[in-house]
Amino acid sequence: MLDTEAIQKLLAPLFPGLMGVQVSELSGERVVATMRVRPDLCTAGGILHGGAYMAFADTLGAVGTVLNMPQGKRTTTTDSSTKFIGAARVDTTVTAECVALHRGRTTMVWQTSIRSQEGKLCAVVTQTQLLLDGA
Repeated sequence: MLDTEAIQKLLAPLFPGLMGVQVSELSGERVVATMRVRPDLCTAGGILHGGAYMAFADTLGAVGTVLNMPQGKRTTTTDSSTKFIGAARVDTTVTAECVALHRGRTTMVWQTSIRSQEGKLCAVVTQTQLLLDGA
């Protein structure tokens, strides 16, 4: 299994790296990461943009799938549902915990809870990842 350093190195040159996603915990059932709420990730009101929440969660669901998929496979998100519950303010840090709801041979389902620096629930994202044969 890949460790946090290897995953971070993989993400660094990609969109999650641009967003500042920092993976802190990994297992086959759970992925935890943080992200700084920077002004360029916010709406005009100084709160984290909904798309940033979604991209943050999508990244963690994909990472969880990669940790579980057999060699020679690749993955893509087939659907994602987001419930926005609260707001995270600029210059704070959000923490996401992504847990496996289903880890099958062809699909995996992950649910990510994103919390503000104060621990308030901001968003819940449920996504399905499809496993495909490698390129």
